[in-house]
Amino acid sequence: MTDSEIKKIGIIGGGQLAWMMGNPAQKLGLKLIIQTPNIADPAVSIAPDPILAPIDDPAATAKLANYCDTITFENEFINLEGLRELAAKGICFRPSLEALAPLLDKYEQRLYLEKIGIPQPQFTTWAGEIKKEKITDTQLSNQYLNQNKLDFPIVIKARRHGYDGQGTFIIKDSDSLEKTWQKLGQNPLLVEEFIPFERELAVVAARGVTGEVVVYPVVETQQEEQVCRRVLVPAEISLKLVEKINAIAKTILTSLEVVGIFGIELFLTSNGKVLVNEISPRTHNSGHFTIDACQTSQFENHLRAVAGLPLGNTTLNCQGAIMVNLLGYETSQNDYIEKREKLANLPETFVHWYGKTESRRGRKLGHVTVRCDFQERNKLNAIAKNIESIWYS
Repeated sequence: MTDSEIKKIGIIGGGQLAWMMGNPAQKLGLKLIIQTPNIADPAVSIAPDPILAPIDDPAATAKLANYCDTITFENEFINLEGLRELAAKGICFRPSLEALAPLLDKYEQRLYLEKIGIPQPQFTTWAGEIKKEKITDTQLSNQYLNQNKLDFPIVIKARRHGYDGQGTFIIKDSDSLEKTWQKLGQNPLLVEEFIPFERELAVVAARGVTGEVVVYPVVETQQEEQVCRRVLVPAEISLKLVEKINAIAKTILTSLEVVGIFGIELFLTSNGKVLVNEISPRTHNSGHFTIDACQTSQFENHLRAVAGLPLGNTTLNCQGAIMVNLLGYETSQNDYIEKREKLANLPETFVHWYGKTESRRGRKLGHVTVRCDFQERNKLNAIAKNIESIWYS
């Protein structure tokens, strides 16, 4: 089958990231079929004949393959070994399993980034007791021997299945490290140096089947309790830093021979260094603004890449924008229609509601994007504060 014949795309995962592919799929004349465990998942509304099964069930994915031309991913919580058996039988995955393999385990992701020369925090893996109040040189990975010691505080991350801050902890002493390790089931962890960053940045980039790479504007992300609350577009940084981040994105996607969209999170240090925090091999929360504020959304460009179509223009259609996540703050079945209507009545404001039936603290229920005729950071923050005053009142 040639790329021009790809019309039916399978998606492993049925959350809001798959749901937001619905409109661009219709625009491009593509049919979406999803594999998801719950009939109430958001994407079922745009792909009404789902394969109802866990996302890590390769037998269900084999069934999914019967109804589509190629398969892509909404999230990275997949059964890689099971899917490899399907790929060996000729089932097409985009991005390829070879592109995903170095990224699914956070420690292996760090090793890969180090291999291709990407700047990042110092790191090691750990699965046992650490004595004293620091990790000594001999406990660091070989690539960091004879360099500075990693003093507490440190950051530890579950190597698999962490998202929205889950599985990530800032650790202040060895006792806390031991307790958290026990809490995480005594599984091997990724240990990183704590970066006292000035700001957190992110960039979304897409690569097509021809090797073409397009990069979206670099943004500033603002986290609270390790969950993204706001995205300021574009980030208030120098052109030199933008060019450096764009080069990092192109290096990563080209090295992996990605077909699709990747989200890359970064730290900006007080001395102007850029370090890669994490890579998400899929559409990304930091790119939701692209639906309303860019010529081509990240969701459309992901589908374009997967279907073998030319990639779209990633430039802004406005001077600046602010995206605010609508997070759950209580346990309820409320659809918050009055608050959503009040937000939608604000100028140049677009409300995206994911249709989830249950609210709980920290759960992403929707997002709001506001298009602006300015880029000033303090003005964008003021708009975000007004949105949050309505939502969390």
